[in-house]
Amino acid sequence: MTKPVCIVFGAGAGIGGTVGKRFAREGYHAVLLRRTDQEGLDKLVDAIKADGGDASGYLLNAVKPDEIENRIKTVEAEIGPIEVVIYNLGAQVGDRSLAETNYKTFERGWQMACFGLFRVASTVCPLMEKRGKGTIIVTSATAAMRGNKGQHSHAAAMGGRRMLCQSLNAEFAPKNIHVAHVIIDGAVDAPDTLGKMLGPEGFQKLRETQGMEHDGLLLPEEIANTYFHISQQHRSAWTHELDMRPFSDMPWWNH
Repeated sequence: MTKPVCIVFGAGAGIGGTVGKRFAREGYHAVLLRRTDQEGLDKLVDAIKADGGDASGYLLNAVKPDEIENRIKTVEAEIGPIEVVIYNLGAQVGDRSLAETNYKTFERGWQMACFGLFRVASTVCPLMEKRGKGTIIVTSATAAMRGNKGQHSHAAAMGGRRMLCQSLNAEFAPKNIHVAHVIIDGAVDAPDTLGKMLGPEGFQKLRETQGMEHDGLLLPEEIANTYFHISQQHRSAWTHELDMRPFSDMPWWNH
């Protein structure tokens, strides 16, 4: 019997890879996609298989023409029907003034945050609609809710991502396709994102002072539990948008 597929765009060692592991434990075939680091990708796939799950991993450049579309079509043909899409591609380019944000940088944020999601939806939604079911969960950020100094590219990209999710929901929820927009309103205990931004020493210091037993960093495992819960919701009570942050953090609307 063919297993349902959960395909993860942006499957690093943080949210994406952990969500893939969670779905694999529940009987899905996890298809993990990331732009670079074949070794890291192989480790994620091997860890899922060692835990008794099924997984495949592929490098994918989401801004390259046809790569998203071709990968979805190949997965459908060779692995199985895509039941859940996790769109977890980031679009953060760092704090940059308007003068420091060139056209290429601004456009790249839009390509990752909005156009990539549009391409995924354009390819997978007709398949889900034909089958009469499906789930698309989109990872978002505080920048989707408010713009900040130095965040011209990121805020515009994430704001567009949020509106695209609303538009997709308006069209496809009545067709039994669940679209959810998840705002990560805090720092995530993830080596692939926060760890790279802070460096090994800074990341470990933050974990010791704010994370770990302090529960002041978002844990990928707990985020993954929420993602799986969303995918299993009864359609009489679907969540479209939610936000997550540690208990000790001030929410975005109070800043």
